Amino acid sequence: MNSNKKTARTVGALFITATVASILSYLVILEPILNVPDYLINISTNENLVLIGILLDLINCAAVVVIPVMLFPIFKKHNEALALGYLGSRIIESVILIVGDISLLSLLTLSQEYVQAAAPDASCFQTLGTLLLAASDWTFLLGPGVAFSLTALILNYLLYQSKLIPRFISVWGLIGATLLLAADLLAIFGFNLVMLLAVPIALQEMVFAVWLIVKGFNSSAIASESAKTDINEIK
Repeated sequence: MNSNKKTARTVGALFITATVASILSYLVILEPILNVPDYLINISTNENLVLIGILLDLINCAAVVVIPVMLFPIFKKHNEALALGYLGSRIIESVILIVGDISLLSLLTLSQEYVQAAAPDASCFQTLGTLLLAASDWTFLLGPGVAFSLTALILNYLLYQSKLIPRFISVWGLIGATLLLAADLLAIFGFNLVMLLAVPIALQEMVFAVWLIVKGFNSSAIASESAKTDINEIK
């Protein structure tokens, strides 16, 4: 198995890992705990689950950074500026996610203090909790939302330009990323269509991941670009 095939399979597995970790973290574990009126008590009661949710999100963060690092040697042969842009944008996405995790850890500490204080009417706890919960919500919107949409646009434009995969997959990704970005921007103004408009890019990303694992990159596209690079180096 050549190095490009190994890279494709590893990247495909990382995309699936990131998606599964993100869904388990936010939708399965954290959202039911946070989205209740007495969330401070609920967080303290479910401390271990909250920590598991944060750990899963950190796994997602790691995958988000490793993916562009592994793709950079391939992408830079086609468009080095965009390859760097993809790497940089995914690092920014990961940093935003980590800020959200720090907010959740702080919220966990606050919830424990709130329960120990046995003061249900303590307004300072509620105020701080509201601020930390809002910070977590905003990082979720800006990280897996806006930042991810932009990285998906860069990725799929690179894939379309390089012909490393069938173009219908990259066109699907461009459309899906545009829809998600529009939904994220609308959510900022109170129109929540994110869950609906996230479906196309979520499905496309899984199709892309499976394609990489099963088929890999288009070897002729890689060979053609490598030949061009060799000719330019000779000149």
